[in-house]
Amino acid sequence: MGRYIPVCIASLVLAAGSAALAAPGEEVPPDAIAIHQNLITLDTHLDTPASLDRPDWEIGDNHDVHRDYTQVDLPRMEKGGLDGGFWAIYTPQGPLDNEHYQKARDFAIMRGLSIREMVAADPAHFTLATQTEDAAAIAANGKRIVYMSIENAYPLGEDISLITLFHDMGVRLVGFAHFANNQFADSSTDPKGQQWGGLSPLGKELLAKMNRLGIVADASHSSDAALDDMLELSTSPIILSHSGCKAIYDHPRNIDDDHLRALAAKGGVIQINSFSTYLRETKTSPERMKALGALFAGRGEGKMTRESYKIFLDKWNEIDRLYPAEDMPDFDDFMAHLLHALKIVGPDHVGIGLDWDGGGGVVGMEDVAALPKITAALLKAGFGKQDLEKIWSGNILRVLRAAESHAKPALVKAN
Repeated sequence: MGRYIPVCIASLVLAAGSAALAAPGEEVPPDAIAIHQNLITLDTHLDTPASLDRPDWEIGDNHDVHRDYTQVDLPRMEKGGLDGGFWAIYTPQGPLDNEHYQKARDFAIMRGLSIREMVAADPAHFTLATQTEDAAAIAANGKRIVYMSIENAYPLGEDISLITLFHDMGVRLVGFAHFANNQFADSSTDPKGQQWGGLSPLGKELLAKMNRLGIVADASHSSDAALDDMLELSTSPIILSHSGCKAIYDHPRNIDDDHLRALAAKGGVIQINSFSTYLRETKTSPERMKALGALFAGRGEGKMTRESYKIFLDKWNEIDRLYPAEDMPDFDDFMAHLLHALKIVGPDHVGIGLDWDGGGGVVGMEDVAALPKITAALLKAGFGKQDLEKIWSGNILRVLRAAESHAKPALVKAN
């Protein structure tokens, strides 16, 4: 890959423990598996494109989360009944200047091309999706659905016309900010606090441009004030592609019940994530934090060779052996967020965005092979097949369809 930089070393150090603490879970009843396999299942936040550029890593191979820490590949998608989702172009936040904007732009374009190349290299198993109706047709053909998204609009620099390039590439979902404030919006986690009080003037222009193109706006990682601006200004519904509930755990990345209701009132959807440190308070040993922090900090930004990648994984495995993760969230912690959101806004406004390969995963649900557990838990909680259809894909496809219908046809065609 061109660069592999952890989204946040401290957060990834904690989240990485979920894979190391694998525990046998309850068997999923056959009837639940049958229902799950007959649903169209979409996850709105797959960071798996970062894996595509790893040395000797192939999406078609069956990988082991306890060895290389990756969570999504074709065999595990098939086992877990995941039909596809939104494959993210994630770009780390950098300084807000033209030099770094250009580097980020080039990186994002190359990451987008990696997604397109994955599809082109295996047309028997993957198909690019750009419209709502594509999902059902692709699933009916037994292939995996590849929508594209952008996490962190930072690579656009201050030239919002670049969004048309990514739209042409296939991007249909864009998140404005990440861990820090940028030129478009305030982040929910910037230690300096708010810079814009929501969306910046440029961010409001970007939102209007996205509305005209039919691109869904994603408020995950953005501040509550930025979400408020999106809800007020967007001509089509907003989603949170991978977020949680503040009522369950009071973390800045999670949203409160009032915002959940406001999101739903405008037709939006919250997609519940499984990022450990957003689910509940966690603890880890100072020794583990120090060792993993040094490992990731020493990885650098250069392309890893086959040998350096093997050494990196060996060191990570050794850290897990010496300083095993403790007190990590489990499947029940994830379900607490999912069930709370369903209680507050109902199955018309809740979905799944687990943050696979970006820090997601909990004890008992370490990779996509475990996804039928969610369906079984929802059935046990009293939700029916129609509810499950909405939660697993119907809601996000409804939002995408609304974005398409609100788009300016002439502008979409021209761009």
